Amino acid sequence: MASNTRREAAKQAAQSGQMSPREIWLVLVGLMSGMFLAALDQSVVGAAMRTIADDLDGLSVQAWATTAYLITSTVSTPIYGKLGDLFGRRPLFLAAIAIFIIGSVTTGFANDMYQLAAYRAIQGLGAGGLFSLALTIVADIVPPRERARYQGMFLAVFGSSSLLGPVVGGTFAGIDQILWIDGWRWVFLINLPIGIASLIMVTTFLHVPHTPKQQKIDWWGAVTIVVGVVPILLVAEQGREWGWGSPLSVAMYVTGVVGIVSFILVEKRMGESALIPLSIFKNQTFARTQVLGVIIGAGMFGGMIVLPLIIQIIYGITPTMTGLMMLPMVLGMMTATITAGRITSKTGKYRIFFNTGTATLFTGYTFMVLVLAADTPLWLLAIGMVLIGLGLGQLMQTTMVASQNAVEAKDIGVATSSATFFRQMGGTFGVAIFMSILFSQVVDKITQAFQDTEVQAGLAEALANGNVTSDPANAGILEVLNSGPSGANGITSDSSFLIGADERLTLPFRIGFVESSLTVFMLAASFIAVAFVISWFIKEIPLRQKSASQEAAEAAAAGH
Repeated sequence: MASNTRREAAKQAAQSGQMSPREIWLVLVGLMSGMFLAALDQSVVGAAMRTIADDLDGLSVQAWATTAYLITSTVSTPIYGKLGDLFGRRPLFLAAIAIFIIGSVTTGFANDMYQLAAYRAIQGLGAGGLFSLALTIVADIVPPRERARYQGMFLAVFGSSSLLGPVVGGTFAGIDQILWIDGWRWVFLINLPIGIASLIMVTTFLHVPHTPKQQKIDWWGAVTIVVGVVPILLVAEQGREWGWGSPLSVAMYVTGVVGIVSFILVEKRMGESALIPLSIFKNQTFARTQVLGVIIGAGMFGGMIVLPLIIQIIYGITPTMTGLMMLPMVLGMMTATITAGRITSKTGKYRIFFNTGTATLFTGYTFMVLVLAADTPLWLLAIGMVLIGLGLGQLMQTTMVASQNAVEAKDIGVATSSATFFRQMGGTFGVAIFMSILFSQVVDKITQAFQDTEVQAGLAEALANGNVTSDPANAGILEVLNSGPSGANGITSDSSFLIGADERLTLPFRIGFVESSLTVFMLAASFIAVAFVISWFIKEIPLRQKSASQEAAEAAAAGH
């Protein structure tokens, strides 16, 4: 009875487009649980992937499980945004949760790596909607001036999932069986109860009014964006293995360019019915914010991807515990998010956080360049991570709020999905570029480190010590050292031989990796420097005082 009363209250609030703080929070809990599914899945699988690949005899094709998820989640994001504007966010969000749950259950029972990749692609189709639609629904029910405060909670979910993911994945992977099912399979099956809870919450409390639009569905736009984006994502993920100039990579470049050009021509012809209407880019604030989003995505994800590797390789921390070592960055991100959200809500000003956010992020990367060495204490690295987190916390929500505020209520879904899409694409390119630079240098840097006289003296001293050579913790690195110069290549695929080993033996590997990482941080800093300059040319549009659903309800009433 009480449940029916709450449901009716939610429906009545939805009719006017105005919801109380309590009703908003009930909706947010459901939305955040849905986003938590997708965010956790990105980080939880990495820690368990080696166990999964070993169990399914597919170590050589494990990357396709990650690539399949990335492709479908990225490509589906703008499609969800447009369909949400046409048919309403609620049914699509429920469909995204259902698709994600189905993908999770089928992935949990995959029998080989090819099935795993296919089912992960289904998961990605759901995840694309969970990210973009959750943020769009917040825009529907919360005015732009208050939105930064609420969206900060979603960043908290994203940050906590990055901490919990490796720990949860490593824990499940380390258990043989739970209820007679392989432990690693629970990495995916655990999504079932969380997803069902989210479905119940959203079904009960989310009732956002929707006025149907009489528009054509942009089928050709959907086809051409797939043709344009998929080859680019493929080469970004696999180009290092294929070779950036290989015939297969070149074919992907050509196909991607043809697809993108075709997409632009189709969108121009479709006008307001387009998947991503080109007219919204006439708004300079929106257009420049998307450019900023791409650059920030490249610098942000490209630089961040190196931090877990540094923690594992320099400090010998296991992949499972690395997530917890990233806590300073997450705390910095959450602190900046909450502070920026409150200031934005109180003052109505947001552009300043583009300026201060890029400046802080640039400072964080520059700090890493200046202090990072093979013997840098962990607390000093933590300071750099806090600075990076403080920069990210200001930028991620501000980019979204600025994008949503720049467009009319009818295009809020397209604006949200576009901001998410461009940031994801920038991040994918950033990771591809920076990881390629990192691993193209690391073997040579390690080889050079072996020539250092202090390194050679330390190695000789350690190898002459019987206790060192007989210690089981040094068995892996001794095998690598005995394999000669080719042993340095091993760090590009598996660095576990460094964990727990004698510091004198690991020193040349740590020196080589640090020197390669410095190049990545310098490039990331240069990306953010460009973003800092662009941030000063973004015009601040006053934040509206009404939510998108309020504006839509008033427009519908005026129309009648």
